[in-house]
Amino acid sequence: MVVLITGASHTGKTALAQKLLEKYKYPYLSIDHLKMGLIRSGNTKLTPIDDNKLTEYLWPIVREMIKTAIENDQNLIVEGCYIPFDWEKSFDKEYLKDIKYYCLVMSEKYILNHFTDIKAYASVIENRLDDEWCTQESVLEDNREVLSLVQKHKVNYILIDDDYKIDIDL
Repeated sequence: MVVLITGASHTGKTALAQKLLEKYKYPYLSIDHLKMGLIRSGNTKLTPIDDNKLTEYLWPIVREMIKTAIENDQNLIVEGCYIPFDWEKSFDKEYLKDIKYYCLVMSEKYILNHFTDIKAYASVIENRLDDEWCTQESVLEDNREVLSLVQKHKVNYILIDDDYKIDIDL
């Protein structure tokens, strides 16, 4: 089985992937690690802030890695914000039956009531070297956009509204 975890920045994608790794022993791929490897190695001229272009660049690679995992009957968690909302179009039915997709979205109420916590947990799994750009307004805007896109594309999402409790059974 392949588990896709996406969502806006600071929603806990990496923390959820780590939690699932510990619970199910499924390895996970951070698309951010792939992105930085390709950028630092000079295999692309894109920069870490070229989000839309990075999705176009990274998704074909990640898509084929997912197919390979499924073909080899391997479990894999893939997490990152570079999973397109129309991701299902990338796979035939024989692959789709082995993929679970979750998009994490924080409600406006949650962000307004817990922004201090959001910032405090930003480096719970990975050290964020530069997190100054993350403001309450940017988190609100990102989550509004993601919520709009998940509703438009009718994909599965988990709304974080009152407490931050995400339990996924695979």
